[in-house]
Amino acid sequence: MYGMMVTALTPDYQIADIVSSFFSNFWNLFSGFLIPRPLIPIWWRWYYWASPVAWTIYGIFASQVGDITSEAEITGRSPRPVNEFIKDELGLDHDFLVPVVFSHVGWVFLFFIMFAYGIKFIKFQRRNQELINEQRTPAPGSKDLHFPTNIPNPL
Repeated sequence: MYGMMVTALTPDYQIADIVSSFFSNFWNLFSGFLIPRPLIPIWWRWYYWASPVAWTIYGIFASQVGDITSEAEITGRSPRPVNEFIKDELGLDHDFLVPVVFSHVGWVFLFFIMFAYGIKFIKFQRRNQELINEQRTPAPGSKDLHFPTNIPNPL
């Protein structure tokens, strides 16, 4: 849905690709995969919660290993249960899965609404087509189309 939304809100797919890669890089950086949430500086932690990638990683880790109570042996530390380790070290709690599900539904809903708005109200193609049609008017007194060369290309 994110790709469809960005494509609908930008004039062409090249700009959509640039915008998409910009946000994807920041979402990946602050998703908690490279830097766990407890280690992200407090002034950047808001961006962790504003990242759909962070919610996805949180949901995957918390749902898959958040309820495992078997002991994990970590080099240089005493053995402790896996669920305690991911809660203390990574900040992932298995009991937080319901808000994770609602956040995923919220992100999909937001991206869908923005996509529908872009498709309905933002008309890049119509504007570009009007500029092209203005250039293709025949010259006065000529039988065929004359394309003036002094008009800049709108694309």
